[in-house]
Amino acid sequence: MAYRNEEVIRAFTRRESGRNGRGSLRSDGNYLRSYNLVIATHVGDITVVGDYTAPGGRYFSQTTSQHVNLAKRHAGDIMLPEIFESLFDGDR
Repeated sequence: MAYRNEEVIRAFTRRESGRNGRGSLRSDGNYLRSYNLVIATHVGDITVVGDYTAPGGRYFSQTTSQHVNLAKRHAGDIMLPEIFESLFDGDR
């Protein structure tokens, strides 16, 4: 079932799967992806988001930036992309 972006992110925070109508934002419950880029994961009970935006130092697209900014509203921690990748790259 297709959701709005905010609903996909809420599903992710509940560790549920979901995707938006275009499939550009999706959750498998463990990872939140914008296109094929992992932008968020869970560490224990905390949602961790990689800041893949221009201010975060790694801009991919306007759409990905919108996805990240929505996810940041639900984040327990927000990390610069290089730190996020170094911590979680092997897990995905």
